[in-house]
Amino acid sequence: MQLEILRPQAQTETDSEDKLVDLARLGGENAIRALIKRNNRRLFRVARSVMRNDAEAEDIVQATYVKAFTRLASFRGESTFSTWLTRIALNEALDRKRRERPGVDLAELDQMGHDAYAGAPLSLVPLPADSEVMRMELRAALEAMTDDLPEGFRMVFVLRDIEGMSIEETADLLSLKPATVKTRLHRAHRLLRTAIESRFSATFADIFPFDGNRCTHMADRVIAQLGR
Repeated sequence: MQLEILRPQAQTETDSEDKLVDLARLGGENAIRALIKRNNRRLFRVARSVMRNDAEAEDIVQATYVKAFTRLASFRGESTFSTWLTRIALNEALDRKRRERPGVDLAELDQMGHDAYAGAPLSLVPLPADSEVMRMELRAALEAMTDDLPEGFRMVFVLRDIEGMSIEETADLLSLKPATVKTRLHRAHRLLRTAIESRFSATFADIFPFDGNRCTHMADRVIAQLGR
């Protein structure tokens, strides 16, 4: 594919998706870069929701872009370009997962109840006081709990709640009925809630602390007000 600069990078950052796709068809390098930048996060999350591995997810994202931009003629515009890319990434991930580890039929997930979830070991690790470290620890814990969801539930949760896709978009992408998407999302929420409670219940008593100087000063203020 012969690439060239057809439009300044600063302009492509504000161009519509359709405009960027048109430029990409012509080999516009900056347009391709802009489309990649806009879709990286979603494609990575979708691929990782299947593979549960950062390196494999990155490989799938790269393969997705190569396949998409070398086959732009097959993009008919029947869906948005980002949805088309997402479908390619999802298929790439599922194909790789089937080759590596033949798994359970996703349709069987709809028969699963709450008790079918085994969950990972949920040892409680106190979070450091530093806010940035605390945020990273919390994110890692949430990622681990999301990874532990059954695959079909995990994909629906990532697409619907993390990427913000609609019920209809998610159903179309996963070739499911909207009602099935709603059911899987509900069960994903329930499983995550259980995992969160299991992992963090011991620290619930520490939420919103009001002790030390804060407690003492409150008493001082109340006594002072009563004394008036």
